[in-house]
Amino acid sequence: MGVKHAPLEALLRDLLLDEARRSWQAKGVTANISQLSVTTGLSRKAVTARLRTPVEGALPRTEMSAAAKTLTHWLQLVDAQPALRRLPIHAEDDEPSFEAVARQASRGNVHHRTILQELVRLDIAIDLDSEVELKAGGFVPKQDRETMLAFLSDNVRDHLLTAVSNTLSERPPMLERAIYAKGLSAEDCERIHQLVRDRWDAWQVELTRELSRAVDAAEGNGPGRIRVGIFTFLEPDDAAEAPAAADRPRRQ
Repeated sequence: MGVKHAPLEALLRDLLLDEARRSWQAKGVTANISQLSVTTGLSRKAVTARLRTPVEGALPRTEMSAAAKTLTHWLQLVDAQPALRRLPIHAEDDEPSFEAVARQASRGNVHHRTILQELVRLDIAIDLDSEVELKAGGFVPKQDRETMLAFLSDNVRDHLLTAVSNTLSERPPMLERAIYAKGLSAEDCERIHQLVRDRWDAWQVELTRELSRAVDAAEGNGPGRIRVGIFTFLEPDDAAEAPAAADRPRRQ
């Protein structure tokens, strides 16, 4: 994507400083410039310049998106009643409507028209004037690279935090599993990929219901957070040879 050495070096300096400050804070100390310089190996001048420069271009916080919360709530309703994939924007007598879904999901903090415009912009819903139709099965904002990068950042961050914690045995092991195989045809790779998608779609509804119930029970003020994810990666193996016994599916 055209990223050069200088921006990467600046990013590494930022990461070192952020981690240094966290390590000192864990000891109950607010680190000064000299301590940060010694901890990171950066000069006092570089540390000072970084601390005086505001961070720009921060990615949006995905878990705070009113559009994502509205879509999640809408998908739960569709699971129970598929006909609700298309909703009137307004309705009377407590009938289902997009306005009601958006109001409940955002706790009334964001106008339903604003949320609708965002879902349409992201190609997740279709505005039919007096009605709105659900187009996607999940919040995947492909039309917005910044938001997609934010999801990448959040998901990979927590995946790595799990892996590092498990490797360093910092706490009881958290779920981290994968199954790997090679020597498959491209068609079988796609078939298995779709199988995983189908199973995840079914489980995601149940999981979302349980998470929503837990958030409501704590009135949204509980101290904990959890992210549950799944991924599949597949590609042609140009160097593939006839699969040996060691190439059979194995768990990781």
